[in-house]
Amino acid sequence: MKRWRALACATLACASMAAGAHNFHMGIADISYNAASGSTEVVHTYTGHDVEALLTNLYQRQFDLGQEDSEAALRRYVEKQFYLVGPDGKRLRLNWVGMKVNADNVVIFQEIERTRLAPATRIHNQLLIDFLPSQRNTLNVQDSGTIQTLIFDRQNTELPIR
Repeated sequence: MKRWRALACATLACASMAAGAHNFHMGIADISYNAASGSTEVVHTYTGHDVEALLTNLYQRQFDLGQEDSEAALRRYVEKQFYLVGPDGKRLRLNWVGMKVNADNVVIFQEIERTRLAPATRIHNQLLIDFLPSQRNTLNVQDSGTIQTLIFDRQNTELPIR
């Protein structure tokens, strides 16, 4: 009986640790100017199971992020929830380059061809924030060696760069 009780306690302890292990949801993105191509590149990284849960919730079916239809669904979502607005108030043309999926993460690649971001460009980043209340997205903007870090959450979904 003692053995069974110890096993049950250990199982409950492991289960509670696993349940609490992912209470904080985060994503990270990097925006940088590529002098060789003259384009601004955007790379996003998000937790794979958060993205799958989001797509399942949006479309009411299971998704395998390695499948082409999953990429199309994710692309529609990303293009709605992440965009850049130039100082003139117009959205910048952000092209989808592709994505890479591994066991843990989804990495999304975008670019703005032949464009360098101007100061006062606004970045709208609501990726997963509309789905997960605790989601925080860190975005690093790098140009000419300087890095600016922006944090997006429920209260801050659109921020300017310097």
